[in-house]
Amino acid sequence: MNTPTVVITGASAGVGRATVRKFARHGARIGLLARGIDGLKAAQREVQKYGSEALVIPTDVANAEQVEAAAERVETEFGKIDVWVNNAMASVFSPIKKMTADEFRRVTEVTYLGYVYGTLAALKRMLPRDRGVIVQVGSALAYRGIPLQAAYCAAKHAIQGFCDSLRSELIHDKSNVKVTMLQMPALNTPQFGWVKSRLPHKAQPVPPIFQPEVAAEAIYFAAHNPRREFYVGMPSVEAIVANKIAPGLLDHYLAHNGYRSQQHDGAENPNRPNNLWEPVAGDHGAHGAFDARAHDWSPQLWTSEHRGWIAAALLVAGISGLVALLKSR
Repeated sequence: MNTPTVVITGASAGVGRATVRKFARHGARIGLLARGIDGLKAAQREVQKYGSEALVIPTDVANAEQVEAAAERVETEFGKIDVWVNNAMASVFSPIKKMTADEFRRVTEVTYLGYVYGTLAALKRMLPRDRGVIVQVGSALAYRGIPLQAAYCAAKHAIQGFCDSLRSELIHDKSNVKVTMLQMPALNTPQFGWVKSRLPHKAQPVPPIFQPEVAAEAIYFAAHNPRREFYVGMPSVEAIVANKIAPGLLDHYLAHNGYRSQQHDGAENPNRPNNLWEPVAGDHGAHGAFDARAHDWSPQLWTSEHRGWIAAALLVAGISGLVALLKSR
C-alpha cells in the first residue's frame, strides 16, 4: 500500500497539531505548514516518534506564493499530495465598533483566503490526476454568527459559500477530486491564550467544550470517507439547525448570553502577546487551558461515522420485529 502524503495548515498547535498526530499514527508523510517554528519542529519530532516523516515548512497562509511554494516542496520531497487539510485560522475577540480595518483584513486573509490559497494549490495538483481530498475545517459559526467574533464568523461563512461553489464545479466537471467541510464545536485549543482580545475577562470556548482530538478524529475520518459536509458534536447540530428554524430568536439569545459565555473568571491582560500578526514563541501543543471541562468523545460524531452500520442494524431489527409480529398473528 502506498504511503499517503498529507498537507496540514495550522499544524503547529491546536486542532492542526492533534490532526498531525492522528495522521502520523497511521503512517502518513506530512507537510507541516504554520508560522510558529517552535511548534512545527515539535510536531515533526512527534511524527518521527510514530515512525513517519514530516516536512517543516514555515508558511503564512495569507501569502499565496508561500502556500504554492509549500505545496511544490511537499510534492518534490514526498510525492503526490493525497489529502490537503485547510485548518489555519486567526481571530480577534472584540466588539465590531472597536475593530480596525487592518484587523478585519488580517483575519479574512488568514481564515478565509488562506483556505482559498490552499485549495488552489491542491487543485492545481489533484485535478490533472483526477484524485485527492480537500478537507476544510469549518465551524458551526459558518452558519451562525455570534457577538465578539465578527471577523472570524464572517470568514467561516465565506468558506462555506466557497465550498458550495467548488463542489458544484467539481460535479459539473465529473471530477473525482473531493471536497468536504467539517463544522466544528467549541474546542479546547491554545488559541484562547494567544488570540488578540479586547474583552475585560479571559476568553474561553463557548461550553460545552471538546478536546481537539475529537476534531482530529473527524478530520481523519472525513479524509477517508468524504461527504459533502459533517456536523461535529451535538452543539454544532443544535446551533446550525436552530439558526435555520429561528434565527431572530437566536439574535436575542446571543445578545443576552453571547458575551458572558465567551469569557471566564480572571481579568485579561491587554498587553500579553497575541498571534494576529506574528506567531507567539514556543511550542503550545494541541490543548488549551480547559482540559478539566473538555469532553474527549462525541456520541454524535460516533453515530455519524457509523451511520451505515446503525442504519443496517435498525433495518434488521425492523424486519425481525415484523417477522415476529406476523408469526404471532
